[in-house]
Amino acid sequence: MPQLDVTTFVPQIVWLVISFTAMFLVMWKVCVPRIGGALEARQKKIEQNLERAADLKAEAEAAVETYEKALAEARATAHEEIAKVQADLKAKQDAEEAKLSQSLHAKIKEGEAAIDKALRDALAGLDAMAAEVAQAACERLTGDAPDSAAVNKAVADAAKARQA
Repeated sequence: MPQLDVTTFVPQIVWLVISFTAMFLVMWKVCVPRIGGALEARQKKIEQNLERAADLKAEAEAAVETYEKALAEARATAHEEIAKVQADLKAKQDAEEAKLSQSLHAKIKEGEAAIDKALRDALAGLDAMAAEVAQAACERLTGDAPDSAAVNKAVADAAKARQA
């Protein structure tokens, strides 16, 4: 192996120094500045993206805040409208209920008046019917027809006693 030959050590070391120095200079003057520039550009781009993301986040938060505020206002308005509609419906219901109540009271009074009239007519007819029944019963029991004025007076006296 030629690398291990002691007679060739000095030229190998010289060429090692020359090639190392040449490579070092090429790396130092050409490659490292390009790599450094690329890293700086990349870092700058990352910082710009982070700033842009922070701005977008702030805009999004402002939009969410505006949305929530508008939503709260809409809910409040909806609640007010619902309360207003409920109050209107309650007022209409109360008015209809009052009107219906008046109508029912009028019908009840009419019904009571009709019942009173029918009762009076029935009672008036009852006295006449009682007189006829009493007269027929007396005639049947005694065989003679009693005086209708006396029978009517006895029935009227019995009706007055019943009412008292």
